[in-house]
Amino acid sequence: MSRAAWAWPVALTAAGVAWYGAESLRHRREQGDGYELHPGQPTVADREFLYAAEALTAAPISHGNEIELLINGDAIFPSFLETIREAEKTLNLLTYVYWKGDIARDVADALCERARAGVEVNVLLDAVGTAKMESVLLKDMRSAGVTVARFRPPKPYAMKRINHRTHRKLLIADGKIGMTGGVGIAEEWTGDAQDPDHWRDTHVRVCGPVVRGLQGAFAENWLEATGDVLVGDGHLPHLDELDGGGPMQVVRSSAGVGDTNAEALFFLAIACARERLHLTAAYFAPRPAFVKALCDAAGRGVEVKVLVPGPHIDKEPVRIAGRAVYEELMDCGVRVFEYQPTMLHAKSLVIDDAWAAVGSVNFDNRSFALNDETTLCVQSETFAGLLDAQFARDLEVSEEIHAGRWAERSTGHRVLEAAARLARREL
Repeated sequence: MSRAAWAWPVALTAAGVAWYGAESLRHRREQGDGYELHPGQPTVADREFLYAAEALTAAPISHGNEIELLINGDAIFPSFLETIREAEKTLNLLTYVYWKGDIARDVADALCERARAGVEVNVLLDAVGTAKMESVLLKDMRSAGVTVARFRPPKPYAMKRINHRTHRKLLIADGKIGMTGGVGIAEEWTGDAQDPDHWRDTHVRVCGPVVRGLQGAFAENWLEATGDVLVGDGHLPHLDELDGGGPMQVVRSSAGVGDTNAEALFFLAIACARERLHLTAAYFAPRPAFVKALCDAAGRGVEVKVLVPGPHIDKEPVRIAGRAVYEELMDCGVRVFEYQPTMLHAKSLVIDDAWAAVGSVNFDNRSFALNDETTLCVQSETFAGLLDAQFARDLEVSEEIHAGRWAERSTGHRVLEAAARLARREL
């Protein structure tokens, strides 16, 4: 082959390596390990922990909120539809997944009814995550007066941003009631995780001042997609403090140079764990710094349990990449469980029976460094207890990975894990 024939392949390869390297550096902290806290660091039950979380993430602490924990579609969607149908002034819906099924039509119909009744209805759909959505639903929404926008649609001149999605799941009614968590709008999320066709997920419904944080997360993405600033009493009303679930904050995170807010929050929370750390992660492919953080917690005597999807995961490469660190985690005392009945899509963290996080953040680089995410944090023994009770129920139908058995896996599995680990930054 002539020198000229080699020129283009070599140039393209060099450009690709340079781009990948630049992107890698963009999201890599100068120190590859986790955080180090000064002596006398707080526990997650302390006010000082809240102050630290607020300072690191710029997410204000909110008091006087009510929260309801919702498990699986049979509980989530009735509340979701009720929240839509009771809106009087505004409805703001953002989702990464809007696919097919009766629930997709039910949500669209409820949004259309509110728009026809004079409610301002804004729907923001991630352009990649909602690619399977039926076009007739979009047509019906727009005909009814719903304002529909797509977040970062692929453009030839902006291909780099295609890797940065909004993974947030938000519903805010009248600026007063908010919902967030892991659920997507599709048939897979209906039911009660009773079989492989119906997924396991966790969502929450909140009222009180913390809703302003959810509204802010929506408004941020809406501004980018449409150029419109959402203001006024319909979106940002005065919110009185209520009797409720303890101090809360909405941490929103976006791709950027250095640490994202999601990384900072999770590193801090793990470093402050003293007794128990129960992590539920739909997509678990941690980079070395987070593996070390979990191992450090186990080394301090913390009971660390990690619950991840089992055989019904919808993204097998992520499971393989996560399995590549099982041995290291088990060697340092972390216990790993794989959920068996269906796809586990929940994302939650409970620490020391006192603090919990529920939202869209997975335990992988895509959530920590590439996507726009939102997580609701609650300092409350009551709420943490509810989440931990669900965690215990999930463990009853999960399979623990044991070191002896795991060491006997085939060479083929080890090769796949090593390959997937190389691609972990994009998973």
